[in-house]
Amino acid sequence: MKPLGIILIILGVVMLVYQGFSYTQTKQDAKIGPINIQHDETHHVWIPPVIGGVCIVGGVAALVLGSRKA
Repeated sequence: MKPLGIILIILGVVMLVYQGFSYTQTKQDAKIGPINIQHDETHHVWIPPVIGGVCIVGGVAALVLGSRKA
């Protein structure tokens, strides 16, 4: 339980700091013979801060429960 708690706390802190991530996708607009026309689209995936808080609380709970059994 202790390693799980530590991982959840670290994951929760990272989620609170970054609050999402972006990725770029290349899309093809047209292909006329050997000529390709394409463009890049950047998408942002937002992660609510509540999820990071829940991970931190779950990690602390896992640490507390893990230390009680030992």
